[in-house]
Amino acid sequence: MFLVLGLALSGLACRPPLATSLSEAYRNAWLKLNRGDLQGATAEVENALQRSPLPDSEWYWRFTTLKAEILVRMRLNAEALELLRPELPVFLAKTDIAVWRRLTQGTAHCYLSQFERSTQFLNQAEALARTDHPELLGEVALRKGTLAYWRGDSAAAESEYHTALQISREQKEPFLEAAALGSLGLVTLKREHYDESIEWNQAALRLSRTIGAQTSAARILGNLGWSYFVMGDYENALDLAQQAEESFGNAGLVGNQVNWLINIGKADYYLGEYAAVEEKSLKALALARKLNEKVAIAQSLNNLSNVALVKRQFDAAEKYNVEALEVSRFVKDHSDEVSSTLIAGRIKSAQRDYQGARDFFSEVVRDPTAETSSRWQAEARLASVYEDEGQLANAEKEYRKAIGTIEAARASVGRDEFRLTFLSSAIEFYDDYVDFLIARGRPNDALNIAELSRARTLTEGLASTTEAASLNTSDVRPQQTAKKLNALLLFYWVGHNHSYLWVITPAKTSYFKLPKAADIEALVKPYRKALLGMQDAQDPGSSGGKQLYAMLVEPAKRLIPPGSRVILLPAESLYGLNFETLIVPDSRSHFWIEDVTLTTGSSLTMLAASATQPPPKDRSLFLVGDTKPPNPPFAPLPQAAEEMKAVKKYFPGGQTRVLEGERATPTAFLKSNPEQFSYLHFVTHGTASRVRPLESAVILSKESTSDTYKLYARDIVQHHLNANLVTISACNGAGTRAYSGEGLVGLSWAFLRAGAHNVIGALWEVSDASTPQLMDAFYRELFQGKDAATALRDAKLGLLRSADPDSVFKKPFYWAPFQLYAGS
Repeated sequence: MFLVLGLALSGLACRPPLATSLSEAYRNAWLKLNRGDLQGATAEVENALQRSPLPDSEWYWRFTTLKAEILVRMRLNAEALELLRPELPVFLAKTDIAVWRRLTQGTAHCYLSQFERSTQFLNQAEALARTDHPELLGEVALRKGTLAYWRGDSAAAESEYHTALQISREQKEPFLEAAALGSLGLVTLKREHYDESIEWNQAALRLSRTIGAQTSAARILGNLGWSYFVMGDYENALDLAQQAEESFGNAGLVGNQVNWLINIGKADYYLGEYAAVEEKSLKALALARKLNEKVAIAQSLNNLSNVALVKRQFDAAEKYNVEALEVSRFVKDHSDEVSSTLIAGRIKSAQRDYQGARDFFSEVVRDPTAETSSRWQAEARLASVYEDEGQLANAEKEYRKAIGTIEAARASVGRDEFRLTFLSSAIEFYDDYVDFLIARGRPNDALNIAELSRARTLTEGLASTTEAASLNTSDVRPQQTAKKLNALLLFYWVGHNHSYLWVITPAKTSYFKLPKAADIEALVKPYRKALLGMQDAQDPGSSGGKQLYAMLVEPAKRLIPPGSRVILLPAESLYGLNFETLIVPDSRSHFWIEDVTLTTGSSLTMLAASATQPPPKDRSLFLVGDTKPPNPPFAPLPQAAEEMKAVKKYFPGGQTRVLEGERATPTAFLKSNPEQFSYLHFVTHGTASRVRPLESAVILSKESTSDTYKLYARDIVQHHLNANLVTISACNGAGTRAYSGEGLVGLSWAFLRAGAHNVIGALWEVSDASTPQLMDAFYRELFQGKDAATALRDAKLGLLRSADPDSVFKKPFYWAPFQLYAGS
């Protein structure tokens, strides 16, 4: 860190120019080091050492110790220790140099997993600092915290990091403060204090960027990525880990680069990019062996074991795993030892060595220090082993324990951003339990478990604004809900090995087995692409719509007579599919929309709540659109004014508020009391953020005092609504990213989360040519007394059945993007 040094040295008193020059070089070297310029710092040090070659001089040892510190930050720990092996001259025994020498030695031994030696050196550094150099006690605390973290003592690490933070602020040392903040972010994540971790890391990142600490900023970005990984958001985790890896690679910090190569591999594994995992992990393993980084070696081997398991290369998986376990136990890295133990259990299970598998999984279950995610994995995989052995009671007991552990962990997460992604890493165990219950002839119990995973963030967020939204799954009676809504409920579960459809009528609940996720997704993606490409879905050469109908609907066709009102509860890739466009292959091939009226629901729990909501007694409208967005990339919409005029005419004499043109800004919308209106309608551009869905936005006009022009989903959810219907006449209003259990998250989700009872949003880009016509017909039907689902269907059929045989609007691209989503 940057120090203000008092250098009144008698040996240099007669040569002030040299002393001044070396003092300046020392300051510059430290500043460059703390900012991440290792090459610049090394150049300063080497130049200075050429000018102070005497091994018994203070300047020689000052720059030699700094050189060793640079080597440690490059993870060249053995080289650093060799450089510091000679003892200091006696006259330097109580100087700050002596403290730094012990700090660097202690850190090097820590990174080499030689924890006892590290403890000795850091204790010596602390004793020297307390008696002679209290200005270095903050650095001592920081490094003692790092040692405690590496030893697996998170509580001690957190305490030391807090001490370092307090001292850094008292001494106004920003580089130390940034390091302490980032370290607190990492250790609180380890302690599963997820929201607190993000706050520490964000504060560290802001400070690091302010002071130009590039390597600190890169490290914190990587740590933030790890937070996303733990929360199941693998896309963000991968992006941030890649940024960190690139930064450290460019800076020549190979040791840090190895860490993020490993994390890139972990994220790629959960994203199914197994070739990338193998490539990154082999590279990380080679670098880790070269640096003798034991922890990195074990983690790289664990990544490779996981890939080998997926490829069913059990001998290779076992070879990697045996070494990983040995290394982890040797360096007493308990966290990685637990990971290796889980992998060992999976290998034994795959080899049908059930006793061996149970031993490994039970070891993790009994471990009070194992991370929560490791514990629920062990419980669920132990359940699977019991199931394979035919010990069904024990299997169900462990499945229930696993689900309970997952639910308890999720309850500790406060931020919607992370609650949304949390089930990504755990949904496979719900899937296993659903399969188990179906195989035991208990489809209704399986439905309850499937429902337990649905729309949790949405439902819990609404609990503060409506008592009905606080229902739990034991309160949900699907058949009663179907009766109240006068509808058939189609509840889908898309699983790795098996998928299911429950058809819920007022009289009974039936279930059907469907193909596995990979088979469904193989049809959904190309069919959606064909619709977006404006291909004719009814063309004889296009079979995707027919195949999907045969796969997803036809098994239950006899329970869904023409004219039915259907509420879909999709899953996984089905969230992005408009079922209305599926082709019914009878004597007159036609779209399914011609047979049924469709609405999309989030969960049975929310549908049960919505069944109690009365229709609005007023017709108050809040109309927003025809904005002046920045151009490019958002060009004016030529038909926006026409659509607004058409919508407004259906609200004569009622309370109407219109924001258009330059007045339609985000602040103006939020300050206009949108909660007072029963109908909200937006006519503008929309954006859907795949990486951070809560940054999806309605594009409005620029604020007069800033460049802000986006009404973000994250802001929408903060303002309660009572609207019966919100219509987002904009592109991608439904969002583009589906979360396990939660569905598509974007603008539609945000308005539902804010309290809207129904939302119309688009699955893809909408046409400015056809949309005004569609919306005019929708409101005309709506205010002729039809419900929203029927009115939207009839408006779509108006385009589909146009009297003009050459009308391009007959294609699903024009009428099918808009879907009705049912809320609370």
